[in-house]
Amino acid sequence: MSQEVAHDDSHHNLMVKNKKLLMWLFLGSDCMFFGTLISTHLIYRKLYPEEFDPTLLFSLELTSFSTFILLMSSFLMALSVSAMHKGEIKSFRRNVIGVIFFGLIFLGCQVYEFAHFVHEGLTLSTGTFGSTFYLMTGTHGVHVAIGVFWLISMLFYSKGGNMEAHKNAVDVETAGLYWHFVDIVWIVIFTVVYLIEFIA
Repeated sequence: MSQEVAHDDSHHNLMVKNKKLLMWLFLGSDCMFFGTLISTHLIYRKLYPEEFDPTLLFSLELTSFSTFILLMSSFLMALSVSAMHKGEIKSFRRNVIGVIFFGLIFLGCQVYEFAHFVHEGLTLSTGTFGSTFYLMTGTHGVHVAIGVFWLISMLFYSKGGNMEAHKNAVDVETAGLYWHFVDIVWIVIFTVVYLIEFIA
């Protein structure tokens, strides 16, 4: 009997390690992908500085607000992971709902920003600035949307009474790693794409 329990524990530990390893591998490859997008945008911005003046279009107030929202969602995600490790399912749900809500606000801000930019004449075909900017920020927005959908699915799964700290803590932790990564990428984009235009 004790051998069966030990075998189950070792199998569970192996699953935990494999899930975390796979997520870290994915995040590593995604880091290089975003690094390519961001560096491409910055290089072309340096090569063609007179092509477009973002300071006439960017709203630091709106972008700072959406950045703050994403930072707060990351804080709530950390609380969600902590709650699941403690087996506090209700607290986990409350915090996940907060993460989802903040994630949707961020996406709403991005949609509003894009609509404003297009109205002002910045489109995908507006030279290299438009194409690299939309590709970079749009890709990040897709990552946020995927994260929101993932957390919604996890929330509904928990409503069925299927989630347990022992079994599902690693799943929540994996989702947390993904969400924190998306948050860090946005901080980099906000700094080197938005802020730098007003500092340089």
